[in-house]
Amino acid sequence: MEWWLWMLLGLTLLALELLAPSGFYLLFFGLAALCLGGLVGLGLTQAVWLQWVLFSALSIVSLLFFRGPLLARIKSKERAQYIVDSMVGEIAIPLDDLSPGGTGKAELHGTAWTARNSGQTALTKGQRSRVVRIDGLTLWITAE
Repeated sequence: MEWWLWMLLGLTLLALELLAPSGFYLLFFGLAALCLGGLVGLGLTQAVWLQWVLFSALSIVSLLFFRGPLLARIKSKERAQYIVDSMVGEIAIPLDDLSPGGTGKAELHGTAWTARNSGQTALTKGQRSRVVRIDGLTLWITAE
């Protein structure tokens, strides 16, 4: 096969992975096709049967060695996001006086966070408050 056919196949598979995520299977097949296109373009593989064997081998080896760590890395980021979201309901201590709707600092699990008073009453410094929502790095707290 011509080198540009392998490149076209690789780009098509990568585009399909972006359009319809398949768990990174198409990603590794696309990368293998692009690598093989480079090898054919350099004249390192001319026999069609060898091209197909290399394509299969590159695809399988890359799936076996790189898919697992990639999925684990993505799952760990999702898990970290979940841990932050689970702080709703926890007790935070304002480090500043916070008027209703006001913003300041509050301590939660030993860390100072930006906090917004979402309640109707003012919060005083050191008063126990409950986290009702997290928006980015801002805790929305209300009197306990």
